[in-house]
Amino acid sequence: MKRYPLVDLAAIHDELGDELEAAILDVVRSQRFIGGEKVAVFERAFADYLDAANAIGVANGTDAIELSLKALNLASGAEALVPANTFIATAEAVVAAGLVPRFVDVDARSGLIDLASCEERLSDRTQVVIPVHLYGRMADMDELMQFADRHRLAVIEDAAQAHGARHGGRFAGTIGHVGCFSFYPGKNLGAFGDAGAVVTDDPGLADRIRLMRDHGRRGRSNHVVVGVNSRLDAIQAAVLSVKLPHLDRWNAKRRQAAEWYREALPANLVDNAADEPEADVHHLFPIMTEKRDALAANLAEAGIETGIHYKEPLPRTPAFSSSDDHCPTAERRARLQLSLPMHPHLTQADVEQVARAVSTAVSTTAA
Repeated sequence: MKRYPLVDLAAIHDELGDELEAAILDVVRSQRFIGGEKVAVFERAFADYLDAANAIGVANGTDAIELSLKALNLASGAEALVPANTFIATAEAVVAAGLVPRFVDVDARSGLIDLASCEERLSDRTQVVIPVHLYGRMADMDELMQFADRHRLAVIEDAAQAHGARHGGRFAGTIGHVGCFSFYPGKNLGAFGDAGAVVTDDPGLADRIRLMRDHGRRGRSNHVVVGVNSRLDAIQAAVLSVKLPHLDRWNAKRRQAAEWYREALPANLVDNAADEPEADVHHLFPIMTEKRDALAANLAEAGIETGIHYKEPLPRTPAFSSSDDHCPTAERRARLQLSLPMHPHLTQADVEQVARAVSTAVSTTAA
């Protein structure tokens, strides 16, 4: 029986294996495992790709958000608006930075941050808003920046799932004050382990983040501030430099796979994509069904891997059980959403087979 993985990392290695292995061997021979030329080359290439002034490599996407929050020098105990429908790292970073997450609901159509809920949760302690470009689709950054300007809020974009997405010619992660990326292996642009980056046009923020990621030092032993150890490994930078030139092509293949899904699946299951095609890079392809758990079990029997992104809204997790932020739309999505296989090496035949299995399973569970 053919299997259909949620993400196919082996296919990427099959495509670029020789180049990736040569890049890693080059790092091994150089003995420059921390920092050095490979990191600097990737940082410059990623900044140039995004048309951004600065890209600062860090150890992972969670650190990217935490360091960005700390670099903004917000008041201790200040509140950050965080969508309830996201991975816990977004809110974890807020707590790690000494701030308080206030969870806001999401838009029923897109599943992304809802500005009406943001208005409701505003307080005199709110200092930052963190839109998450979930599933690979961009939040409405035009309206969000207007909202932030009205209320004098800093904006940190969590672009961990949206590498290469763009709206109005501007990339996800380059519209707010800071953009944060994860290069976890399964991302649209993924490393061979944990890795991340912070993107900003603000030279002061960039300088502070560079200091903090490397024990707060300038040079070898001049420790200017108390920092952390959150450096991008040279091996991960080398891998990312090999993959970056392929990102737009891979994203185009994801969009094609998403279009095949929309043509083949029952319309009532298909979750809404972004209105502007380039604003959605389809990191995930979620569908919505009341029979989610039964459908996932049936698909697993057919060799089709699925995922749930995410099973609980953050204020309903044990980690944030003290929160009294009610987010009904996020709670509904948590019950219904199921992610189907999505990666740039899906063929039309693959998508149609998955869609047939979904349709059959939905019909069976509905009977």
